[in-house]
Parts: sequence; structure tokens; C-alpha cells
Amino acid sequence: MKKGFILFALLLFSAISFSQTNVMGSVVDATTNENLPDVEVAIEDSNLRVMTNASGEFNFVAFEVPLGEQIVTFTKDGFISKRFPVIINENESLNLDVISLEVDINEENFQIGTISLSDNELSSDESAADNLSGLLQASRDVFLNAAAYDFSATFFRPRGFDSENGKVLINGIEMNKMYNGRPQWSNWGGLNDAMRNQVFTMGLSANENTFGDLAGTTNVVMRASQYQKGGRVSYASSNRSYRGRVMASYNSGLTDNGWAYSFLASRRFGEEGFNDGSLYDANSFFAAVEKKINEKHSLNLTAFYTPNRRGKSSPNTQEVFDLKDISYNSYWGYQDGEIRNSRVREIEEPVIMLNHYWDISKKTRLNTNVAYQFGKVGNSRLGYDNAPNPDPTYYQKLPSYFLGNPDGADYAGAYGASESFRNDGQIDWDAMYQANIFSGGTSKYYLYEDRNDDKQLTANTIISSDITNNITLNGSLGYKRLNSRNFANMIDLLGGSGYLDIDTFNQGDAAQNNLENPNRVLGEGDTFKYDYELDASEYNGFAQAQFSYNKIDFYAGANVEKTTYQRNGLYRNGSFPTNSLGESEELDFTTYGVKAGATYKITGRHLVTLNGAYFTDAPTLRNSFSNSRQNNSTVLGLEEETVKNVDLSYVYRSPKVKARLTGYYTKMEDATEIAFYYADGISGLGRNVNTAFVQEVLTNIDKRHIGAELGIEAQVTPTIKLKGAASYGEYVYANNPDLYLTSDDFQQELDFGKSYLKDYKVAGGPQQAYQIGFEYRDPDYWWFGATSNFFSNAYVDVSPITRSQNFYADFDGAPFNDYDAETARGLLKQEEFDSYMLVNVVGGKSWKVNDYFVGFFATINNVLDKEYKTGGFEQGRSANYRTLSEDVSNEKRVFGPKYWYGYGTTYYLNVYVRF
Repeated sequence: MKKGFILFALLLFSAISFSQTNVMGSVVDATTNENLPDVEVAIEDSNLRVMTNASGEFNFVAFEVPLGEQIVTFTKDGFISKRFPVIINENESLNLDVISLEVDINEENFQIGTISLSDNELSSDESAADNLSGLLQASRDVFLNAAAYDFSATFFRPRGFDSENGKVLINGIEMNKMYNGRPQWSNWGGLNDAMRNQVFTMGLSANENTFGDLAGTTNVVMRASQYQKGGRVSYASSNRSYRGRVMASYNSGLTDNGWAYSFLASRRFGEEGFNDGSLYDANSFFAAVEKKINEKHSLNLTAFYTPNRRGKSSPNTQEVFDLKDISYNSYWGYQDGEIRNSRVREIEEPVIMLNHYWDISKKTRLNTNVAYQFGKVGNSRLGYDNAPNPDPTYYQKLPSYFLGNPDGADYAGAYGASESFRNDGQIDWDAMYQANIFSGGTSKYYLYEDRNDDKQLTANTIISSDITNNITLNGSLGYKRLNSRNFANMIDLLGGSGYLDIDTFNQGDAAQNNLENPNRVLGEGDTFKYDYELDASEYNGFAQAQFSYNKIDFYAGANVEKTTYQRNGLYRNGSFPTNSLGESEELDFTTYGVKAGATYKITGRHLVTLNGAYFTDAPTLRNSFSNSRQNNSTVLGLEEETVKNVDLSYVYRSPKVKARLTGYYTKMEDATEIAFYYADGISGLGRNVNTAFVQEVLTNIDKRHIGAELGIEAQVTPTIKLKGAASYGEYVYANNPDLYLTSDDFQQELDFGKSYLKDYKVAGGPQQAYQIGFEYRDPDYWWFGATSNFFSNAYVDVSPITRSQNFYADFDGAPFNDYDAETARGLLKQEEFDSYMLVNVVGGKSWKVNDYFVGFFATINNVLDKEYKTGGFEQGRSANYRTLSEDVSNEKRVFGPKYWYGYGTTYYLNVYVRF
């Protein structure tokens, strides 16, 4: 009986196994015959889609496959898609055997150009939008492509999010800086070919490696075995950030003995880009080697080093732009006939990482990683003591200063200032050298850098397991540890023999930057002004379940993090003798998050997706200490930030049309921001003085982002594609946050209560953007495209202190007797920038010569040479009603907002050979 039962069970199992309808096969590269992972295999007009695994294999065993005549499609970026007619019979398995996909050399050309462009478009390291296009470039979503490659030049930010709201991973390791939360795309420029393998997850939707963030997650795969075998040599020329770039790379692919290696070297250079005097000097080196130990274990070592020096360009008042032009930059001048920029950002931060890949079984994978990043970042600037300000745009050197003379406009002085500025208007390096020599050798002028030397260790382990054919579990544990030393470093005494390390704006002990070593005379290469360490650590855990069925896919995930910060002062500052040397209190934050989402497949072409999340974040290290350069004080009332997010999308996809319409709502609460500036018109100091260099601390900030985005493309003929994109957003302050000031000019914090920012627009690029364009791809491997892009609803960044009680109070705290509410409303109205349209054209040609691909890519941006403002901020200098009224009433504003202008007409050309 027992034997009979076993035989019956085996027969039943066999019957079930052979009665199941299935479609299976594998996909390879037609050129190299290598397996192709991550190919989307779909049964057309159905809800069924699967991805090929690491071996290029696929099957539909988990689904109820439709019977009869069907079309199976194979799609992968960079390859020509294929459609196969098949007949699926009930209770039969259809084996398609090996499907080969050919490289789309038009797409190859397109990717090389656009990825290169994304490295250039947003190089401002001052901006919260820094290279947000880099975060988006891995996506083939129509709208996000427009945002990355056409909208990014305007500092447009999808859904209004900063780059710190997006996660960037390399081989599963998060690379966002702990100091400010931002990914460092601009630091890694020149690694374009090594960063081509990317997986982008939109928003907070399901991700195998991490909980994610609002602006999405990009995982850059720098695993040697995952690069397509072959090499590439390219040369690029541009008039944007750099003038030239040469790059060479080679990938071995996985060899018969289980080894794979990849390397890259590139150089970018230019005496100046579109902005005058903005030098570019960068080298990039990358190497990865992987050993496949056996069928289950593989070990990968990746390292890259991208030292670069870039000259910054200045924001300017409208008066300055009117006297010069939009390419004007006040940070440089000639020295011995050579351009010398005083504001240079220099970065040397090598990264080394080791990755272990373990296929525990066919259904369970474990990826363990460790990375170490170290090196330096320096931002240089001119210093001066008891000497005139060397800035050529200093307000006392401009015509507005003479026209705003309280005793009457000085037209002769204004004319002289205008002519002097038009004819020169740059830093006078020779004059500073002469001043230092004539002062007896002690430098009145000097060049120094604000330095931070970081050492960061990151480790994590990521597990993924297919519990059933329909259910996948993901999880990770991670650890980060940062030690960041921050100090001022003397670069050049400009002809002097030494510099006395004191604060000339204070007296007595308060003038000493370090009471432990007073009145120190220093030389080049010495540390001075300030010196402290920031220590930070983070532990995190993440878990997620994904479910996939015929009609619906859904997921749920959660994370928890513990973050600690501490400052360790290495100087005892004279203004804060008891609160600067040694360790601060340790800040401790515990944060968590939950998210869930679902995709309902109405049909194979119509889908509806819903995502929702609630999570908390620790404030960044930058926003936790109110004046970290001078003391250990932490931000008063500091707490975790809270985020609520929901988005709903309708997706349509067919062989000819792809479209996505999304509506979204995000609420960010209890955020903190710190700003540093010189204020004129501060009340409550208790003396007949109302000016000081201050730290403005804004806490309990709430922001609301609401809007919709649309992307659509239509393949109207085999060669012509039409595309369009639209973004309509409203990003506003949702409450009145709290504001207080700190400064070494006063010992106690100045509490101004609320800053009345509610309903003011959040600055940061246009809140509305629209695109229409086309692309022609000829079968003979050349292509051409053009887009028209319209932008509106961009706003200046308002000054919080002028929206507080300080605005209507005199230096003694009493209200102004001449305060007029109607006038005040006009003064405080937020400036909206003019709308504008940019036309961009792109094109390229590719050839296949034996086993070589040869091609070029070219683009001209802003063909019509339109002048437009990409951003700006109100100066806090005129901080109250009276000072602001006087400034606005002048013939030309002395302390008007400072702006950034976008590039005029620019070009980019890339020529390459791939083998």
C-alpha cells in the first residue's frame, strides 16, 4: 500500500508538471553571444512581463499564459527590440530556445551623448539641484528623460525635490554624503562609460537594495563581469563647462577562467567654459576586477579616483549683468597675463569597494559590500584684513552706491564707477601683491580654502529571496561611519611673509581664533581660523515584500535607522571660550519609514499605479550645529523631519505609444535650514548698532509639493517618433517656521519668533515645464531630433528675516514710526522670473565597420540664444523695513537680489570608436 501511494503521488506530480502551460527560453547578445540579463520579455496585449535573469533565461511558469496566437516581445535599452509570433497550446511548454538581440547603434550613439551631457548641465556645487539629471539618466521614462536632458539646464527639479531627496548607490552601497545628504555626481564626472549600467527606481516604489527616497533611487552597477565586452575611445568638445574631454575604456567580459576586469581613464580640460574664468581641470581613473570563484560565489573589487579642479562663477545683481553680460564672473582676474580664479573647488576623494555575491540557491541571493571613501574637498576664496574689499562687485565700487548717496545722487561718481567696471571689473591680483609688500610683509590679502577631509566607511548586506513564483522578499542591514575634519588652510600669502591669526573685527581675547595658541603667525599650508571634527554614524535596516500576479502587483516595505552626530572642537575660540574646544553633546535620532504600493493591470496596455509612504529622516549633519566653525552649539529644538507622500499614475503602453500621467502630493514637516550672511538692520541688539555677520537658523519648516506630470511618445512611422512632456507643480511653504540668529557679535541667540513664509513659493527652478519634440532615426544609422521647451513659474528665494518681526522693528526693538503696511506688502512680494522657451537640437551618425562601431553625436542647446534666469536669492543685507525701503527707492538698488543666468547658445560634440 505504501509503495502504491508513493507511485500515485509521483504520477500526480508528473501530471501536474507536464500539464502546465509555459513559455521559456534565453536571450544573448548577437555580437558577442553573451547572456543578456534584465531583458523585458512580454506577451503583447496581456499583463504578463518577466525579466531575464543573470544567465539570460526567462520563463512564465508563475503565470496563467494566454493560449492561441500570441506575440512575444523582447526589449532592452541599447538593443533593437524583437517581436515573435508564436502559438501557445494548452498543457504544453513552448521553448523558444536562444533569442539573439542586436545592438542598436543608434541607441548606442544616443546614450553616449546624453550621459555625457548630464555631467555638464548642472555643475554648480552650491546648488541643492546639483546634477539631479545624473539621478534620472538611467530611466527610459519619457518625462524623466526630458527632465534629465532638456529641462536640467534650467535647474528644473522634478516634483520640486532637491538632489538630497534622491538616493545614489554604487554596487548596492549608498553614496549620498552624510554632511548634506546629496549624491556627488559632479565629483565623479569623467566616469561616463563606467557608469552606464544603471537601474533606476522611480520615487519610493519597490527597490531591492534600499527603502529609497522621494526623487528616486539609482543603483550604478560597477561590477566587472556586468560590462559588455569590448572597448571604447572617445573625444568630446564643448563650450559649457569644459572645452575638451578624452576618454578610453575597456572591458574583458567574463573569461573562461572566471576572471573579469574593466578599466577607464579620462581627462577633461578648459581654461574657461561658458562663464568667464571658470577653469576646468579634471582626471578620472576607474578599475574593477572580479573573480567568479564557483557557481555560487563571486568577488568584485572596484576603485575610482577622480581628482578635479573647477573654477566657480558668481551670482550677480541685475546691475552687474546690465553693465557686463550673462557670462560675467567676478571671481577672477589676470595675473602675469594668465586667468586666475579666486574661487576654485578642488576635490580628491578616492573610493574603494569590495563586493561579495553569493547565490545561496536558485531563489536566494546575498550581496555583502564594504566601501571606504577618503580624501579632501577644498573651496578657495580671498581673505582680507584692514584693507579694501578686493571683490570687483563690492557695492561701494558700483554706480548704484553713488546714485544712492544719502546727501544726493553723485552722478559723476556713478559715471566713473560705471566706466571703470565696464572696462575692467575683475580681481586685481597685482594690487594685492603690492599692498602686502608695502605693508612690511604681513599679508593684508591672502588666498585660503575651506577644507574638509572626510573618511567614511560603509558596509551593508542585501538579501533577496523568491519565496514562491509570485512572492519575493528583500532585506538589508547597513552601517556608516564618518569622520570629517574641517579647517581653513592657507594657500597663498600673495607676496607676504606671514599672517597673524586673529579676528580683526573683535578685540582682546575675543579676537583670538585659538586661545590655546594666541597671536600665531602662520605661513602657507598652515591651518588657521577654525579647526574641528564632525563624527557621524548610522545603522539601518530595511525589509520589503513584493507580490506579482496576473492582474495586480503590489509591495510593502519598512525601514529603521539610528543616527548619531557629534562635534569635536580643536580650537578654543575667543568669542566662545567655554563652548568651542572639545566634544559637544551627542545628538541621537531614531527614524523609521513605511511604504506600500500596487499596480493594477486593467489590460496589458492600461495600468494604474498607486504609491504611498510615511517616513522620518534625521536632519543632516550640516543643519544640526548652528555655528560649527566657532562653537559646539546645536540647533535649538532640533528634531526628526517627517515626510508624507502619495502618487497615482495611469500608464499606457503599446507598440506605438507610451504614456504616463501622474498626480502627486508630498508634505515635508519639521525641517531645518541654516544660512550665513552679513545683515544690516537687526533689531534687539540693545545698542545703537544693527549690523552683524549672522547664522540664520530656521526650524520647524513645513513644505507642500503638489502637481502632475505627463510624458508621451508616439512612434508614428518606423523612423519618426513624436514626444511630449509636461510638469505642473505648486511648491510652497505650508507654515510659518521659527527663526533665530546667532553670531559672535552677540552671546545670546536672537529669537524673532515666526518667519511668515506660509504660501510663499519654494525657490529652485521653474515649477511648470512643457516640451514638444520629435526624433528621426534613419535605417542607415543616422538620426536627428529637436525639442521646444517652455518654462514658467520660477521664483527668487526669499529672505526669511525680512518676513519676521525684525522687519518692522528698529535696532532697539521698538516698531518703526513710519511703517506703512501697504508699502510693506509691496516690498515683501516674491519676485517671479519671466517665462521663456529654449529650443534644442541633437543629431548623430553611426557606422559599423567590421567589428567596430564608429559614430558621433552633436547637440546645440538654446539655439535662439535666449537669456533667462535659472535662480536667485534676496540678500539679507537690507533686513528691515527702513533699510529695504531706502534701497528699493534708489535709482538703482544697492543690495538687490543676486541671480544666476542660464547658458546662451552652447554646443556639445562627441566622437567615438567602440570595438
